[in-house]
Amino acid sequence: MSLASFLFLPLLMLLFVLGSNVGGIAIYWGQNGNEGTLAETCDTGNYDFVNLAFLLTFGNSQTPMINLAGHCDPYSNGCTGLSSDIKSCQAKGIKVILSIGGGAGSYYLASSDDARQVATYLWNNFLGGQSSSRPLYAQIRWNRL
Repeated sequence: MSLASFLFLPLLMLLFVLGSNVGGIAIYWGQNGNEGTLAETCDTGNYDFVNLAFLLTFGNSQTPMINLAGHCDPYSNGCTGLSSDIKSCQAKGIKVILSIGGGAGSYYLASSDDARQVATYLWNNFLGGQSSSRPLYAQIRWNRL
């Protein structure tokens, strides 16, 4: 092996690593009462993505419902208080994502029409649409991946 080949291979590997678009670290937030607030999680500087866990009820003619394990009460519209935390995370460049489904829950899509209804609900209640019952807040700018 020549000296040029010996030096070229590590340089090539270094350029590959530096030039690649590697993913950041993600965390699921919302299912552990000991995890602190969403803002505190983002303030650690450890994460590039925060998955709000979870939208556990949807489909099959069910009203979609988030479950953030005691961090807020979606039944009383109590999760709107998270909007300032979400905005704080986004101001730090952290992408906030709503995780749909999970290890347990009451969800499945019974038909293509059912899927369209769930998609419409997600658009109107979490994304760019409009609804009087936005569980997290009306002005949140959700990240697109």
